[in-house]
Amino acid sequence: MKWLRTTLFIGVLLLLAGCGQKDLQEVKVGEVTRSIFYAPLYAAIEEGFFEDEGLSIKLSTIPGGDKTMTALLSDGIDIALIGAETSIYVAGQNPNDAVINFAQLTQTDGTFLVARDKDVDFSWDALKGSTFLGQRVGGMPQMAGEFVLKQQGIDPQNDLTLIQNIDFANIANAFASGTGDYVQLFEPTASIFEEQGIGKIVASFGEELGAIPYTVFMTKESTLAEKELVESFTTALYKAQQWVYSASSEEVAKAIAPYFEDTEQAIIEQVVTRYRDQESYAKDPVIDEQEFQNLLDVMTEAGVLDFEPSYEDLVNRSFADAVVK
Repeated sequence: MKWLRTTLFIGVLLLLAGCGQKDLQEVKVGEVTRSIFYAPLYAAIEEGFFEDEGLSIKLSTIPGGDKTMTALLSDGIDIALIGAETSIYVAGQNPNDAVINFAQLTQTDGTFLVARDKDVDFSWDALKGSTFLGQRVGGMPQMAGEFVLKQQGIDPQNDLTLIQNIDFANIANAFASGTGDYVQLFEPTASIFEEQGIGKIVASFGEELGAIPYTVFMTKESTLAEKELVESFTTALYKAQQWVYSASSEEVAKAIAPYFEDTEQAIIEQVVTRYRDQESYAKDPVIDEQEFQNLLDVMTEAGVLDFEPSYEDLVNRSFADAVVK
């Protein structure tokens, strides 16, 4: 009978432990690409901030802004991590269930200018007459990059040989294979190329452009009605944003390393430091109105707007404001 009492005792303990567990609500999040630029999201998952808020994140990478948005509109994902400009394009089509931006992840452009000539004494004028391997037309990297070039007195269409017909996924390979004198790249590719001697980082488009809601979390208006879910998500994100700036670069790099298995730890740490130093990671989830206007200015200069977007219609900052307060 002793074994029976022991078995019953263990069973009761397991039952009590199970009663104390909180069921996690699954949230499907689609990111437009996998990037160290998105470190706070991965940190929120790995450090348990989402679990603390009762959420289980199912993260998928869906290359291409159009594909990520399609997944959101078709209920393939609950929340999209993508450039804010994508929501503006959709708004112009007057969808039945509007797409709303509710939390900011990055607040600068995340690309860097890489020169093939590692000994170049760089100035922006050096780009004139060169071959520039740019980003996809209509995407935020391309619009931000050309906006910066114009600020520096460079006409992208006339002062450069501008190449924009290469898919995003193949731009780095094209440069490594010998195409272009300069290229606009995200990290960690820029740092890897520098380490391998393929090129040299000579400028940051993020530092030149200034604050802008570059990458944000957005969802459909119907999902925003699930207020507890959105508030919990935003709370976890804010915790991660604070942690990314309070922890050391080494700690952040270790936390997000599982998402970059093919990248050396030292490179991850170096990139985290670079993005933190130029404050690319947003320090809170609030999408500021002036920063949103900066985005519209970039899009207007690029000539891609055929209507006047409204901050009030496209941004719901109530969740971010409540979390920060």
